[in-house]
Amino acid sequence: MARIVLGLATSHGPMLSTPPEQWDARVPADRQARHHFRGRTFTFDGLVALRAGENLASQITPQRWRERHAACQRAIARLADVFHSAKPDVAVIVGNDQMEVFSDKNLPAFAVFRGDTVENIPLTEAQLARLPAGIAIAEPGHMTPTRTAYRTLPELGEHIARTLIAEAFDVAVSKELPAGPLGSNSIPHAFGFIYRNVMRDAVIPHVPVMVNTFYPPNQPSAARCAGFGRALLRAIAGWQTDKTVALICSGGLSHFVVDEELDARVLGAIAARDVSRVVDLPETYFQAGSSEIKNWIPVIGAMAELGLAPNVVDYVPCYRSEAGTGNAMGFVYWQ
Repeated sequence: MARIVLGLATSHGPMLSTPPEQWDARVPADRQARHHFRGRTFTFDGLVALRAGENLASQITPQRWRERHAACQRAIARLADVFHSAKPDVAVIVGNDQMEVFSDKNLPAFAVFRGDTVENIPLTEAQLARLPAGIAIAEPGHMTPTRTAYRTLPELGEHIARTLIAEAFDVAVSKELPAGPLGSNSIPHAFGFIYRNVMRDAVIPHVPVMVNTFYPPNQPSAARCAGFGRALLRAIAGWQTDKTVALICSGGLSHFVVDEELDARVLGAIAARDVSRVVDLPETYFQAGSSEIKNWIPVIGAMAELGLAPNVVDYVPCYRSEAGTGNAMGFVYWQ
């Protein structure tokens, strides 16, 4: 029987791979967008007015940006050290796709990869030019300089898919990633961030598992994600092998508006080993970037059931504007 020896959760937002002096590159786009925050939708100016009492101007100084960027880098290095010390044989990685390989043509709620390899494929200059402002600079955080193939685990991917189907999760399966709207079938950044930063480019055999957190109408509910995590745990435990496994999730925490109360709820659920503390939140809280908390929920639930001890390495709210836009970064492992 396979044995899970490590659980790991990390944010993967572009601010982690952007020099702190350029954390405001996305602010012009923030000013034009409408933002989800605590179940409601606001303009940028509406958020500024709503959060006027929080003195967010003190959070967006160059010194504060440098301090928080450095804290994030220390936390990522700690997760990488833990991962390499645990020396798992294989990994199962839960992440989301943001129209990188899937599209409106076909957008599964859950998908399990069961092919032999996935690739990290650098974007062309033309593809980079199509990215939103402030995103291209962060590409090295999840994208290799040259085209790189990674070994995946078709045997385990198929076993996971069969187990999930038997437990009434109608997952999609893929032997080859499709080309998304940019014309690339490179592995999504949720996974590339793990390869580059946690695995430090020494990528072990693994199975990518994708959750549609972002795009209606078929986003799985938080409760469904918790059940999915428990089923995923049973699937891994039922794999007939003596290999050790790391169960990893990539994404979150709150963004594109930082919500420290929401994040405290997530971290509290981890500490209490009680995923219901997150599942009980209204679905309207899991929108836009904060929807990526649904990548964490399967692992939080699985680790609570497995009984591995949680360790919160750090929580770093990275604000980039007086409206509170930005990305809250979380770094956790279970062992």
